[in-house]
Amino acid sequence: MLTASSVPVRTSKRAINFIQASCKATTYPTVCVNTLTGYANSIQTSPRRLAETALNVTVTQAQSTKVFVWRLGRFKTLNKREIQAVKDCIEEIHDAVDRLTKSIHEVKMCGSAKGRDQFWFHMSNAQTWTSAALTNANTCSDGFAGRVMDGRIKNSVRARILNLGRGTSNALALINAFAKKY
Repeated sequence: MLTASSVPVRTSKRAINFIQASCKATTYPTVCVNTLTGYANSIQTSPRRLAETALNVTVTQAQSTKVFVWRLGRFKTLNKREIQAVKDCIEEIHDAVDRLTKSIHEVKMCGSAKGRDQFWFHMSNAQTWTSAALTNANTCSDGFAGRVMDGRIKNSVRARILNLGRGTSNALALINAFAKKY
C-alpha cells in the first residue's frame, strides 16, 4: 500500500495538473485533489495508477473507519439497537474493504491485460467491486438512521461513513475515467 511518506518530497507540476484535471470527473473533486496530490510522483500521468492509488487510499480509510466503529461498539452505554447497528456496520465495512481490495487487484490486472476482452473483463470486475463497496458504506450509514439512535454515536459514525462514501465514489469515477482511456 502507498503512504504519503513513501512519496518523494518534490512533485512534478505535470503530475499535479493531471490529478487536478482527472478529479474534475469525480463527484467530490476537492476531496479527490486533497487526497491524491500527495501521491503525485507515483501517479505521474497514469490513469491506471491514479485509480489504483484512489482505491488504496480508500481501503486505508475503510480500515480506519472499521476500527473507529469497533471501538464505539465497546461503549457500555449503547442500547440494543445501537449495538446491532455497530455490529452490522462493522460487517458492511469489512465487506467494503474486501471488495475494494479485489478492485485494486482487478485494476492492476488491467495494466497487464492482453487484448481488449481481457482488459474489459478486469475493468468490469473493478467497477462492480467498487460499486458494491459504495453500497456497503451506504448500508452501514442506513443502520444509524432514525431518532432512536443516540445523536453522538449516529453523528460520529455517519460522518466517517460519509467520508468513506466520498472516497469510494471518487475512486469509482476515476476507474470509469480510466476505462474511457482504453
